[in-house]
Amino acid sequence: MARLHEYQGRALLAQVGIPVPRGEVAVTADEARRIAAEIGGPVVVKAQAWVTGRAALGAIRFADDPDAAAEAAAAILHMQLGGYPVEQVLVVERLSIAREFYAGVIIDDQARAPVLIFSSRGGSGVEEIVREHPESVARHTVDIRLGLRDFEARELARRAGLRGELLVKIGDILPRLYQAARRFDARAAEINPLVLTADGRLIAADCRFTIDDNAVFRQPDLGITFARELDRPPTPLERIAWEVERGDYRGTFFFIQMARDIARGQGFVGFHGAGGGGSMMSMDALAAQGLRPADFVDTSGNPPASKVYRAARIILSQPGLDGYFASGSGVASQEQYHSARALVKAFLEAPLTVPAVVRLGGNAEEQAIAILRRAQPHFLVPVEAYGKDDPPAFCAARLRELIAQTPPLQETRPNYGPRPAASPYSFNAVSGGTVTLDHARCRDCVSKVCISTCAPQILSLQGDVPVLNITRQEAERGGCVECLACEIECYFEGNQGGYVHLPIPGLDAVQPMRGEEVTRGDPD
Repeated sequence: MARLHEYQGRALLAQVGIPVPRGEVAVTADEARRIAAEIGGPVVVKAQAWVTGRAALGAIRFADDPDAAAEAAAAILHMQLGGYPVEQVLVVERLSIAREFYAGVIIDDQARAPVLIFSSRGGSGVEEIVREHPESVARHTVDIRLGLRDFEARELARRAGLRGELLVKIGDILPRLYQAARRFDARAAEINPLVLTADGRLIAADCRFTIDDNAVFRQPDLGITFARELDRPPTPLERIAWEVERGDYRGTFFFIQMARDIARGQGFVGFHGAGGGGSMMSMDALAAQGLRPADFVDTSGNPPASKVYRAARIILSQPGLDGYFASGSGVASQEQYHSARALVKAFLEAPLTVPAVVRLGGNAEEQAIAILRRAQPHFLVPVEAYGKDDPPAFCAARLRELIAQTPPLQETRPNYGPRPAASPYSFNAVSGGTVTLDHARCRDCVSKVCISTCAPQILSLQGDVPVLNITRQEAERGGCVECLACEIECYFEGNQGGYVHLPIPGLDAVQPMRGEEVTRGDPD
């Protein structure tokens, strides 16, 4: 989910008519001074960071005048929360609070519907309120066909213990909160606290919005550049991975960097999972061997080979890894040779300099294992492939043994990639890739293996060379599924005339410096 900062969430509340404190966001102490002067009274200066307990961390401060606001902002802007610097503060008027409430709209996956939660107590987390004061909390499952009706909102407030004029006021706020959640595709929209001021106004003093990943494209005005819920800013690699996911709807690619500034010998492993449950089991297996995942990656839901390849390249761009572990579900419905070809391409191009264990369970896993084993002589380091009958615990133990047995290999420039094409025949693919077949090599190819292994069967022989049997426009719109057979099968079983260029924007800028080129693994 894409998490918004407080200043962004309060802007959404204001759009639906929910009052918020006067104030603005500032990035410097001088801006905080100006905002406080415009407010003309005591203010609160709040760090805009995705951490809980900001007040206890000194990231929320009170100021009685503009100079004190500037001093508070300067102190907060020099803080690091969760290991990351604070870059913005929200400066808002200080409210005279008579009472606090909690209100939230949450998508309940079990109910398959939005659920409105209201508590006549606020300030602390709703879980704590439910535990300590269950009588103050009421829930209502909303019928999305009808929306939240005024009488339902009032009844919810009544069940939480409110009466009279306050019940009516809350009954006006809650439908507006639901409206904001629906309009902006929120998985969660919370006001905590919703305060009653000493002069009788209801104001959203703090809020939290998270937007559904799959709806980000419908909300361009929110300016979301990274649709993942983190308690910190995304790393450069996480941003690169999100751009891959955002631009390719086929299957899932989830990448979270769990460790940074690591070094060889610390037991960190590039982790490549497939499917949530299988991935968790595989990470537990690593931990049992004293190994630690540097990242969490999930490529599931039948992703194309191109997506698995990009995931592997991003994983391998993390410096300091001691190994690579690919292991997930054992019942994947997609033919596993797509993932195998993707990994072969990534391991050759990166190139792979740490031992790898790959467990590919599912349809055609025997063929996938054969593809990886066929490529082993061309890798610089050991790569072992297994199937669903090989437990994650066994595979993790094998990786630990390989790490112990394999001496460190100096980082090296890749010695695998596109060859100059004497007679290129090219077309574009759906994710921005380019397929190039060198017809000069194709003419001398005996096997014509690209024809028989092309998954969508979009290649046919014209004379003695392969060409598209659909238009280039159809190939670019998805006719070419980027199965990588025309490259990998051609490389090992043909005349090495095919290559699929799959750009990963921004990756070269974050790649670690490589040493001198070596020739091991080059079949020529």
